[in-house]
Amino acid sequence: MPQDSPQNGPKRSGAMNSIVRAERLTQIAFILPAAVVVGWLAGAGLDKWLHQHWIYLVGIVFGCIAGFIQIFRLVQNNEKQMEKEDQ
Repeated sequence: MPQDSPQNGPKRSGAMNSIVRAERLTQIAFILPAAVVVGWLAGAGLDKWLHQHWIYLVGIVFGCIAGFIQIFRLVQNNEKQMEKEDQ
């Protein structure tokens, strides 16, 4: 099957592949802080709703865990894509 088939999409140049890979990896810089902020906000909301003062810490921890899980998934998918593009 040719590389330019509609199923595989057009073959990209080396420079374009580098730009696409860099864009994928810059997402890492935003995933962890965003997950922590979302966890913190959810915890702060629960603090106000339940009249507590410690749940926001649990939200921050869950946000960190969720962020790291998402980062690991992104890196694994990126490595799979790189292997697929190299073949």
